[in-house]
Parts: sequence; structure tokens; C-alpha cells
Amino acid sequence: MLQAIGLTSTPRRDRPPAVDDLTFEARPGAVTALLGSPGAGKTTALRLMLELEPGRGITYFRGRPLHRIAHPPREVGVLLGDIPGHPSRTLRGQLRMLCAATGVPAVRADELTRAVGLAGLERRRIGTLPIGADRRLGLASALLGDPHTLLLDEPCAGLSVAESAWLYELLRAHADEGGTVLYTTEDPKDAARNADRVVTLDRGRLVADQDVAEFARTRLRPRVAVRTPQAARLAAVVTQEARAARRSVEVVAEDGNRLSVYGSDCAAVGDTAFRHGVPIHRLTAETGDTGPVARAPGSEAPRRSDSERHATAPREAPTGEPGGARRPARSPLRPLRYEIHRLMGVPSTPLVVAAVLLGSLALAVLLGRTGHAALPAVLAGWPAISPLPPAALGAGLLGAFSFGEEYRYPALTSGRGAVPRRPGLLLAKLAVAAAVALALGAAVVVADLEVLRFVYGDELIVVPENWPTLCASWLGLLVGCAWAGVLGAGVFRAAAAGVAAVLAVPVAFVPLLQKVLTGPSVRSAAGLPARLREFAGPQWAPAADRWLTGALRVLGQPAGVALSLTLTGLLCAYVFTGLRRKARW
Repeated sequence: MLQAIGLTSTPRRDRPPAVDDLTFEARPGAVTALLGSPGAGKTTALRLMLELEPGRGITYFRGRPLHRIAHPPREVGVLLGDIPGHPSRTLRGQLRMLCAATGVPAVRADELTRAVGLAGLERRRIGTLPIGADRRLGLASALLGDPHTLLLDEPCAGLSVAESAWLYELLRAHADEGGTVLYTTEDPKDAARNADRVVTLDRGRLVADQDVAEFARTRLRPRVAVRTPQAARLAAVVTQEARAARRSVEVVAEDGNRLSVYGSDCAAVGDTAFRHGVPIHRLTAETGDTGPVARAPGSEAPRRSDSERHATAPREAPTGEPGGARRPARSPLRPLRYEIHRLMGVPSTPLVVAAVLLGSLALAVLLGRTGHAALPAVLAGWPAISPLPPAALGAGLLGAFSFGEEYRYPALTSGRGAVPRRPGLLLAKLAVAAAVALALGAAVVVADLEVLRFVYGDELIVVPENWPTLCASWLGLLVGCAWAGVLGAGVFRAAAAGVAAVLAVPVAFVPLLQKVLTGPSVRSAAGLPARLREFAGPQWAPAADRWLTGALRVLGQPAGVALSLTLTGLLCAYVFTGLRRKARW
């Protein structure tokens, strides 16, 4: 059972809250419609239930609030507005990525693809799907974790009659299996046809909570829908005859030569039209809306105090007992697999890699032709006028893409924020970014070396003696740029911020550190291994001494120091913003 108690959104400026003290229930085995005109607060109410909107009140899903549910995607399936996702990601790739986020087997994606009628469209891009297939994909995303409760915001918006009928059949089947279904709509006839219970909102307040039979009796009334080219004349004669017969008949003019006649029937309207020679193109009986339920003065539902709310709220079972609250699991439940699916599912990754390889090859050939550049700069494709080589820029750009729209996916709504601060997810992003940077760096060097040998011959390629140190510096630069892109985008929630963090290292920090490190009071890092050996006591192995010396020599360079300081600052900012967001919620 879903129980919403005292939901109240935080008002903006001098405006009233979009949702004000909303309390209702959605029972299992039934479809509940949240009805209201545009702006009534339906979407805000759903966001308050999911803890995505600041405000007061609480929602219990089978006796537990969302933040106390161990696996929220397995309890609540959500469809809010448009289906978020990269438009170039395939339908199958989208669902498999969400499977990794929800912790369910990847075969679940194929099962749901067939269940929602998307078989044969697995390789279609999300951006090319028609609205009917787009809604089916959203429903498949909500059903990935086999949840008990479905929360859907205007699920049939823009769908055809046939598509809407199919969707409501699926929702009915979910309710018949014991699940809870809550969806929003602004059409009273839609609610009367497809819901078991109707909760009506007006300006954020609850005005009615009725079963569908009572709703149809009190909110809806029969009418006669007429289409005629002489709508004004027919309206006049119907009203005139009703007044003569002292009958209560109301005629409402609609768009497109249409009339709605309340208080009469098809036979009476047809006879009137025949007597006055008015042609009729359409004459049918329908069910119309009477408008929002009006409260009598003084009959407004009383506000309940906080003590009354807590008295009626269900108590959670003690931890450790059956059904007791458990510590929520951090989503994505499989962060490494999720991150790999996220990275490889969009065309931007191969495009960036291809651009880096082509740019490095072109720069290597040009630098090798001049004969003045050092071999490491030639192999890296790093001219003196460029702040970073193409490989470092590409690694930073791919890292900056790590934080994107995936945090608006329904499977991650429990994060309650645009960028959830989760150690496992961050480690997965850093590991994947480092692996991509290392592979990109090795590919660039090998490709540039082969091209140089092909163009200029082997006699110009002389391997320097300090090649291990150069390789460590090269790979460390790429990994550092990739991590700076990840952390910068994570802190500021924008890929542009990640790219700016990468460019700030050579443009701003390195020149400043060069002045600082060349000062007379700066001690060299070359003797640091010996000083550490004296401090530690035991004799170090020569190999360990050489490795430590090389690592410190790499880190002691201005670029290494600047990258280390940048990464440390970004990591501290990432942790700080995560703690502040957790305290806010």
C-alpha cells in the first residue's frame, strides 16, 4: 500500500505551495488515478513521494519510506515526463545499462523488450523512436526491477487510442497481480474508464478521494454531443424549446461546429433538429465533466497537526524482523558494469578516440618534418604552442562525460539529486576513466611511431635511455587529466566544468608552480628517497629505490605537482558537496 501523509511542497517566493497538506492512499490490487487540471500539483506530488522535491510530509511504500528501502528500484517503478537518456543510445543498450544500475540480470532487458512490444527495435536509437515506442520504453524502464508500486506521470500523453488502451491493459494486469498503480491524468473520463479509485486535486489541495462509481455519479453527467454546420441555430432552437417546456437544458458551444447538450437525450435533440431543418453530421451520447468539485463555505478539510500525522502513520517494523527497515543499498548496484555500459553505449566515445588518433598522427608527422622537436613530443603529438596533447584532451573529455543524464533515469531516482555522491560509483568511474586513458595513450604512441617509421624511416627514431620515466610521465599525465575531468564534472554537474578543470592545469597552475618550484628555497626531490630511507631505517632494495626515484621525479615536475594539487582539491570538493547534500536531505 502507498500512503502519502501531509505532503507539502516548499513554496517559492510569495506563491502558495504547489502541493498543500496532501494525504491519501493507493491500495494494492487497484489502479488509482491522481486527477487534476494542469497546474493542480500532480507532478509535484509524485516528486514529493519520491523525495525529489523539497518539502514536508512522508510517503510510505508498504510501511517504509523510500530512503529506508534497501533496493528502491525493486519496490517503486517510476515514469516521470519524457524518457531521459542519450538520444544516440540504442534501446537495448539503454535497458542493459539500467539493468546494471538496478542489479538485475541483463536478460531482463530482453524479456521486457518483448513484454512491452518493442521486439525488433532493439538497435533503434532512442532519439528516433516514435512517441508510442518511447512510452513503451519508459514503462519497460519502470518495470526492470519487477517493482510492487508503479508511479506514472501522464503515461498516455500524446498516445493514440490503441496505444492508450494497451498501456492501461498492462497497468490493469500489474494491479491484478497484487501491485499498486498510481498515475496522473487531467481527463475525468480517462479516470472513470481506467481507474478503481480517483483522487482529485485542485490547486495542490485534496478535494475528493472516491471510488470510481461514486466519482462517476458525483463528478460526471451524461450529455449529447452534436456536430452540425448550423451550430448556433441549433443551440438557439434547443434552448428555446427547453424554456417553453420548462426543462433544465444547458447547451455549450465547442470548437469546430460542435455542441454539448446537458439535460437532454439524443432523441429529443434529433427531433428538434428535424423540425427546424437543421442538418446533423454527428449525434451521440457521451459522458462529460462537471468541473472541479466545489467545497461549501466552511467545509474545507481541516489540517492535521504533526502529532495526528505521526499517530496515523504506520510504524516500521524493528530492524532485523521480517519486513523491517534495512540500510538502503547504493545504486547502481553493479557500478563497474554500469559504467562500462554507459561509456560504450554512446557514439561520442569512439568519435573522441578517432579524433584523438587522427589529430595526434597529423601533429606527429608535422613535428617530425621540422626536425626540431624532441622525440617524446613528436610521439605524443604535442607541439609547444598547445597546452596539452590531443590524447590528454581526449582523456579529459571522456572523463568529463562521466556525469551526465544517467542520474535522471528512473532506476536512480532514490539518489534524490542530480549527482549522487557514492564511493563505489566514483571508484568505478575513476577506474574506467584510467583504463580508457591508458589504452588511449598506448594507442597514440604506437600509431605515431608506426607512421613516423613509414614516412621518415627507422633511422630517425632513436629511443632515449630514460624511456621508462618518459612513459610513466606520459601515462600519468593522461590518467590525471581523465580523473580531473571526472571530478570536475562531478563537482559542478557539467561536462564543460570537467574540461575546464583539465585545461586549468597547464594554463593556470603549471606557470605558477614553475615560478614557485624554481625559487632558491625549494629543495630538490631527487634526494627524497635517500632521506626517506634514512628516516625509515631498514635498507631498501635497489629496484624499489629506482622505482621510487622515478615516481618522485615524475611527480616533482610542475605538471605533476599541478595535477596532484588539482585532483586533491577536486576530490575534497566532491566529498564536501556530497556531505552537504546528505545533511540537507
